[in-house]
Amino acid sequence: MDKLKSFIKHLKAFDVVVVIFYIILSIVHVIFRSKIDTWFIWIAVNFTIILTSFLLAYLESKYDNEFWNGVHYWYIVPVILLTFKQLYFMVKPIRVYDYDYLFIDIDRWLFGTDPTHLLYQISNPVLTELLQIVYGSFYLLPILLGLFLLRKRRFVAMDFAVFALVYGFYLSYLGYFILPGIGPRFTLHDFSTINEQLPGLFLTNFLRELVNAGESIPVGTPNPAEVVQRDIFPSGHTMMTLIVMFLSVRLKSRSKYFFVPVGTLLIFSTVYLWYHYVIDLVGGLAFMLFAVWSGKYIFNWWRRKIDKPEFEYDKY
Repeated sequence: MDKLKSFIKHLKAFDVVVVIFYIILSIVHVIFRSKIDTWFIWIAVNFTIILTSFLLAYLESKYDNEFWNGVHYWYIVPVILLTFKQLYFMVKPIRVYDYDYLFIDIDRWLFGTDPTHLLYQISNPVLTELLQIVYGSFYLLPILLGLFLLRKRRFVAMDFAVFALVYGFYLSYLGYFILPGIGPRFTLHDFSTINEQLPGLFLTNFLRELVNAGESIPVGTPNPAEVVQRDIFPSGHTMMTLIVMFLSVRLKSRSKYFFVPVGTLLIFSTVYLWYHYVIDLVGGLAFMLFAVWSGKYIFNWWRRKIDKPEFEYDKY
């Protein structure tokens, strides 16, 4: 038992989140195995990732060098992307109905019209191009924050940042199960003519195709609204961008002068480019506030468990 406790103590807080979340997903697969065709494959994948978390934590503790430290941090990036794709095989079979009608009604109650139609009045190719580029940088922002922190050798701050980001991503993923939806580009606009209705300049169409492919609707997909990933509430782009902005400011990183303006544009782009309803952004803000509030308590709880001093923003 002592050896097991010692082995578990090698885990960082973000490893604990990964392990717990993958156990939860595996349990969901078992419960709904009659609806999820690939449930057994995903349980095997989840088990492999859990083992990887333990292995990397052990190797970092044993060798304590920059290589294993780096691998331990950055394995999270493909894991987050793989988790997002796993949800594609889970949300739609389990949660059959979409809730776009609810999001549309709330937006119309708030604004008296559809915000995407309202913003369409100010659309122009230059603005569209800029915002599509910014929107496409979403996954780069957390990576850049990590690089900024590592460059300054702020390892405890990096531990907390990775934890907060992983915890935030997984909370948003849980939200997709609660209220699945597909977004205004399908419900309020004609998805097949977006490039003509909301044109950019040089990169917009290519970047849109990348986003679409990431959501399982590559070019030529028949009935894209039926097969697209259900991932609009809460807006993960809003939630995670706000977390990056918050961390850059709260950790007193000079990177805030980059993340705050770019993040603001990115959040605006989610509605302007027809990916989200405004209520999705409100949900993203609410989830973000809960994540950063509860996340610090959870992070310090684990720090105490492994006999390390509690984290404070101003100290690290």
